[in-house]
Amino acid sequence: LKRSLYALFSQFGQIIDLVAMKTMKMRGQAFVVFKELTAATNALRQLQGFPFYNKPMRIQYAKTDSEVISKMKGTFGDKEKKKEKKKKAQEAAAAANATKKPAAALATPAQTPAVQVPDNPPNHILFLNNLPEETNEMMLSMLFNQFPGFKEVRLVPGKHDIAFVEFESDTQAGVAKDALQGFRITATCAMKITYAKK
Repeated sequence: LKRSLYALFSQFGQIIDLVAMKTMKMRGQAFVVFKELTAATNALRQLQGFPFYNKPMRIQYAKTDSEVISKMKGTFGDKEKKKEKKKKAQEAAAAANATKKPAAALATPAQTPAVQVPDNPPNHILFLNNLPEETNEMMLSMLFNQFPGFKEVRLVPGKHDIAFVEFESDTQAGVAKDALQGFRITATCAMKITYAKK
C-alpha cells in the first residue's frame, strides 16, 4: 500500500515521510508528508476523488505538523508552537490522508533531466524497463491512467523489470512517455521509457 501511495503522490514533489498504520482507528488513512507546501496543495487538488483500490480518495491537509517537519523546524515537543507550525507542514502529510506511499526522496519527472534513451519510431505502445522488483500492474496503471488514451498495462511473466503500456494513439503514448521518462518508482530505479518495436 505504501509503495502504491508513494508511486502515486511522488509525481507532485519530494516526499519526506509516509505514514500508514493498520490499527482499526487509523485503517484506510495515510499521511503523506511533502517537502514543499506547493507540492502538497497540488497533490490535494489533482488527486481528490481519484480511485485508489477502487475507492475515491478523500484528501485534506493534516491538522498538525508531522514529527519530521516539527523536528526540521525545531518545534518538536513544543505543543503550542507545534499546533500553528504543524498546520503548514502536515498539509503535505494530509494530502495523503486517504492514501499512502513509501517515504523515499523521489525526483518528480519535471525535475529529472531528460534521460537520453535510444528510441524506436513512435508507437501507441510504450516499453518500460529498469523497473524495481516490487512493481505491479496496479502501480503502473495508477501512474499511466492519469494520461488521456490510456488502455492497459501488460507485465511480462518472469521479468519483473519490464512492462508494456498501451495507449489509443502514438501521440497520447508520446505525452505519457515524455512526462514519466526517468520517473523513480523507488529511490534507486529511474524508469526508462521507449516506444515498443512495431
